[in-house]
Amino acid sequence: MKKIGFDSEKYIEEQSAYILERVNHYDKLYLEFGGKLVDDKHAKRVLPGFEEDAKIKLLQKLKDQAEILICVYAGDIERNKIRGDYGITYDMDILRLIDELRGYGLSINSVVITRYNGQPATKVFINKLERRNIKVYKHAEIEDYPVNVEKIVSEDGFGKNDYIETTKPIVVVTAPGPGSGKLATCLNQLYHESQKGHAAGYSKFETFPVWNVPLKHPLNIAYEAATVDLKDVNMIDSFHFDAYNKIAVNYNRDIETFPVIKRIIEKITGKESVYLSPTDMGVNRVGFGIVDDAVVQEASKQEIIRRYFQTECDFKKGLIDEEAVNRIKLIMEEVGLRPKDRKVVLPAHDYAKTIQSPTKDPVAVIAIQLPNEVIITGRTSSLMDASAAVILNAVKHLAHIADDIPLLSPLVLERSKE
Repeated sequence: MKKIGFDSEKYIEEQSAYILERVNHYDKLYLEFGGKLVDDKHAKRVLPGFEEDAKIKLLQKLKDQAEILICVYAGDIERNKIRGDYGITYDMDILRLIDELRGYGLSINSVVITRYNGQPATKVFINKLERRNIKVYKHAEIEDYPVNVEKIVSEDGFGKNDYIETTKPIVVVTAPGPGSGKLATCLNQLYHESQKGHAAGYSKFETFPVWNVPLKHPLNIAYEAATVDLKDVNMIDSFHFDAYNKIAVNYNRDIETFPVIKRIIEKITGKESVYLSPTDMGVNRVGFGIVDDAVVQEASKQEIIRRYFQTECDFKKGLIDEEAVNRIKLIMEEVGLRPKDRKVVLPAHDYAKTIQSPTKDPVAVIAIQLPNEVIITGRTSSLMDASAAVILNAVKHLAHIADDIPLLSPLVLERSKE
């Protein structure tokens, strides 16, 4: 049985209560969602017991009070950016996400195209959305964003962009990936709400890094391993320490941009910001859902090793640069991990040694560990690749079928080769 280290129900209760507490201070709260809104498999891997649809369940609890904006950067549409987990382009992912969220009974307000300047492929995507009766807003790039606060918070900055009409007190702002313009969209709305005399606020729904878990905890280091290509680095939130004399963990991008974001909010509202640190801006109760730290630590270490192998593969595919590979190696050394610390590695290597021939090309081998901790291997052959073979072998093991009994008819396999 898989050991549980995280109480998902407790987390959902705490997170939803914390969000509602924030809403009470405003007419409307713009809630930027960091990370995946649906299918958060990273959280599921490092927090055994975390339900990958936990954020959806949370939003379902708040669905009468919440609606969703989806942001996408026009440049990502133009160059057909691919989501690594699904292997689909961002435009297709948005259509998938809309269907999925509506299936959960959640309200989709619109799609916001950020940094738009008439890109041809983006125009086609806008047509697709509008012909599906999905409202689309277009926001132009603001020169010198986010440093030129005077220009940004003016008629020549946010004032040039559309105000997005919303009807519910919680507006969730999400995106298919980083750099999609979620923060800028939230700030744009704060500007327009302020112009209309409405009291609106901003918060960020966070999952990682976990602010009240130690900086060098494997759970937080696993986040660095997951973002080696983005160069995210966990740091002590110096603003939080100065304000409260308490240690909190955040990451470099949030800490670096906090002063200018604080200035923008203060310029918009004409009041001193209620947030004294980037950690203050976040809504993150993940740390309070951990029920077995040892289980979480071990799961996080295994995720770091998995990310190591994934980074090596992505480098060979030409998807990332060598700097990312060097960073993941340093992370492995920092935690004292070796590739063979993942239980499937040595069995895969040992099996490969028994079938490799010095005169032939290397044969791909895969090993997987079943819930009962039995390790199953599979190899590439003339009939199927290693991933298919290991799945069939696992089915045989679980069904107590002898290895020499074929699951697929030889006739079917022969036809598939033709």
